[in-house]
Amino acid sequence: MKKDNPFTLTFGKRPAEYISRFEATETIVSTFTADNPISQTYLIEGIRGSGKTVLMTAVTAELEQDDSYIIIDLNSTQNLLNDLAMRLVDSCSKFPDIMKQGFNISIAGFGVGVGGKEDLQDSISIIEKILVSLKKKNKKIIITIDEVQPDENMRRFASQFQIFIRKDYPLFLLMTGLYENIYAIQNDPALTFLLRAPKIKLDPLSLQQITKQYMKIFDIDFDTALNLANITKGYAFAFQALGLLYYEYREEMPLPDILNKLDDMLDDFVYKKIWESLSAQERAIVRAISSDETKVQAICKKTSITSASFSQYRERLIKRGIILSPRHGYVSLALPRFNVISKFYK
Repeated sequence: MKKDNPFTLTFGKRPAEYISRFEATETIVSTFTADNPISQTYLIEGIRGSGKTVLMTAVTAELEQDDSYIIIDLNSTQNLLNDLAMRLVDSCSKFPDIMKQGFNISIAGFGVGVGGKEDLQDSISIIEKILVSLKKKNKKIIITIDEVQPDENMRRFASQFQIFIRKDYPLFLLMTGLYENIYAIQNDPALTFLLRAPKIKLDPLSLQQITKQYMKIFDIDFDTALNLANITKGYAFAFQALGLLYYEYREEMPLPDILNKLDDMLDDFVYKKIWESLSAQERAIVRAISSDETKVQAICKKTSITSASFSQYRERLIKRGIILSPRHGYVSLALPRFNVISKFYK
């Protein structure tokens, strides 16, 4: 009987075959667990499919091993402060000793009674009452927000979070987002404290580790595994997608046919959205880059832009994780087979 495929395309779920980002995980965990943390906020930045949510999940899984930490996962599409109040109310049900202190918490209408007296309050008041009680019990709250958006909802939440931190509540914030969204949030004049928050930019996965994983799972030689690893370019989603396809079809179809299926997956799951986020000039630059390293001079000539203008686009595309600058005067695509797939886009 064929074993279950160890790879997955489910975003955010830690797959059975997972390449851990040990350094990034340890950096965040050690910061949050320090006696005097240098920061109570961390930002994880990366392009779609780079593994931001998986890293965040790995961090919270490690912190959850210590029962003094409470993990609160917020939905960026909901009212964040109301959502936090409701999640904290729900968490309080797991700590009956808190309830003994006179709390009478009701989610409906956000009612909070103290000492048996009913008192309807707003979400911020509810949050503060619960935080005071949890602090007395030496509990720490880790708030996670996946794929943050630079909107008024986030602005209100972050401003209030800053106030909570000033009051010395045991709160920690871990957020993931695209470069452009993180940049917009950090540079909001009302949220200057986030500008100082440490940030982890997700680089490609180690080709060495991908090669070892493929060798072990598929029982193939080093050169074959390295070739597969190079195809992924260390892109986390491609590592999973190619692994999934190769596991299913390696005995019945040649590699070029498997890569055609890979192209369809990359297009459907991530590349179409990435392409839609690019400006017309950025699209022209991407199309001017070949599958290998391409001279900047050749790109400028093909796209009819000056080197000065190209430098601005290059910096933005590098920060967004779409291109790389392997050496002076050259750029290459960071995303595997993006040059092939983008030919079909408008």
